Amino acid sequence: MRKTDPIATIPRLFGTDGVRGTAGRFPLDHQTVRRLGAALVRALPSGSAPPRLLVGRDTRESGPWIEAELAHGASGEGAIVTSAGIVPTPGVAYLTRSAAYDLGIVISASHNPFEDNGIKVFSGRGEKFTEDVEREVEAIIADSSWSAASGEPAMLAPGQKVDTYLDHLRVVFPEVASIGPFRLAIDCANGATTPVARQLFGGLGFETIVIADEPDGHNINLECGSTHPDRLARTVVDRACQMGVAFDGDGDRAIFIDHKGVVVNGDAVLLMCARQLQREGRLRGNAVVATVMSNIGLELALRESGIELVRTAVGDKYVMEEMLKRNLSLGGEQSGHVIFSDYLFTGDGLCTALNVLRTVAVTNRTLADLAADLTSYPQVLLNVRVREKVDLQTVPAIAAVISAVESRVAGHGRVLIRYSGTEPLLRVMLEGRHDGEIRAWAQEIVDVVKKNLGA
Repeated sequence: MRKTDPIATIPRLFGTDGVRGTAGRFPLDHQTVRRLGAALVRALPSGSAPPRLLVGRDTRESGPWIEAELAHGASGEGAIVTSAGIVPTPGVAYLTRSAAYDLGIVISASHNPFEDNGIKVFSGRGEKFTEDVEREVEAIIADSSWSAASGEPAMLAPGQKVDTYLDHLRVVFPEVASIGPFRLAIDCANGATTPVARQLFGGLGFETIVIADEPDGHNINLECGSTHPDRLARTVVDRACQMGVAFDGDGDRAIFIDHKGVVVNGDAVLLMCARQLQREGRLRGNAVVATVMSNIGLELALRESGIELVRTAVGDKYVMEEMLKRNLSLGGEQSGHVIFSDYLFTGDGLCTALNVLRTVAVTNRTLADLAADLTSYPQVLLNVRVREKVDLQTVPAIAAVISAVESRVAGHGRVLIRYSGTEPLLRVMLEGRHDGEIRAWAQEIVDVVKKNLGA
């Protein structure tokens, strides 16, 4: 990337998962989207060949015009832009790397409602942009000495097939025949997995029952998908399925349903897959990366197997960065973003589903049985409004009560206290063995914070 002088006042466009907002409003207005497309090309190293960019999107009605504006800005800087059409986010990441594109761009707001949209960017290696690179692009956008190309943008026709991505996924589960007859319910969230999920799982021999696979531009994530698994749970039970999997709008996360209709989240998936990889000698570093939101039960269960849990801030890009830094095989989030770095350095719902199915087959255990290995400890989250966000260690009374509570939960619980990034709130989270006990201790901290910092 070209070096750009740091500018302290540069406005932030990128959040924890790319650029997000309401389609048509800043930062996803026509002008800013076009300028972002141009800035991404300007940030690339100079070369003799025109840069090649791959763009994919989910099913939101705003996707085509955002894709057109991005492509217009990028092509105005000399780039060749190819569309993959509607495709899961990890599909763009894989195709960017395997087909030697310089950048991959995904237009999606993941699990958000259809009015929202977003833009996330992958390097030519198929990895999400780091914060340093994002800041570099933001600096280029803020530079008023240049302008993006003018004129009317043209809609793109898909020019990149996804077949090689599906072939890549099939390699995850070479023992698929060993699972025998298996009825699998799939919730596509009316999103990006709709064109590929039935083809992938049906082609592997599963009997599939697919729901939420009729996108209309407005119904993505609407009472379906990984954040609304109730309908899938009913389908699994009513249709006597062995398992269900719900994807989110862009297909980079998966939440599971066991045969009894019980939700199985990312923590349980990390545990069962970590132990399977360890048995096969494939768990590099004998460690797993998760965020601060993963339950203490995961940490304790992994410890029983001699596996270290490394925690990061919330966001799968932070999980990815830590995995790259430590050269680890597995990481993820409780929400269902799981990264298997042997296959791809980003969350992939389809890949996660295949790994879970493979674990079921290889261990000859049901999903419910595997998930029961995780004991999730009670968790309490309380919010307290504050008049200012100060270092809590500089307020003696608050520091003292936090220290006292931490000593009470040491070894079998956890205290996590952090300010909200968007509101004048302090979030107090406790995990421990007994709900009533940790709720009282959390309230103890909140009361002291109110007394000293309350708004």
